[in-house]
Amino acid sequence: MLTRRTETVNIALEEDIVRVRQSTRKLAVECGFSLVDQTKMVTAASELARNTFVFGRGGTATLQVIQDGGRTGLRLTFEDQGPGIADIEQAMSDGYTSGQGLGLGLGGAKRLVNEFEIRSKVGEGTTVVITRWK
Repeated sequence: MLTRRTETVNIALEEDIVRVRQSTRKLAVECGFSLVDQTKMVTAASELARNTFVFGRGGTATLQVIQDGGRTGLRLTFEDQGPGIADIEQAMSDGYTSGQGLGLGLGGAKRLVNEFEIRSKVGEGTTVVITRWK
C-alpha cells in the first residue's frame, strides 16, 4: 500500500471539526469520489471528529490518500488520549447514544465506509481508522 498524501488536523476546538470535514471533502474530490461517496466520508469524518473532541477530549485526525494496486482510497485515523471506551461492542450497537453528535454513532460511521477498525483502552484513549475506496 502506497500513501500518496498525508494531512494532519489537530482537534482541540469545536471549529476543528469543521476543518476535518473540509479537508476530508477536498481529499475525497481529489480521489475522484462521487458526490454520494464524498458525503458518506464527510459524514463519517464529522461524527468521528466530534467523538474525538467531546469524548476523547481532543486529539488528531490524520487524512491519507492511499493507493493499493489500481485502487485509490481515503483513509482517516482519529486518535485521542481520552478515557477510552469500556465496552466497544455496546458503543458500536444500533440505538446506543450518548446524546451528542449526529446520532449516527460509531456503528453508523462504520456503515458509511468500506473498512472500519477501532482500538481502545480504558484510561489510555481510542484510535478509529476508516477507509473508503473509489
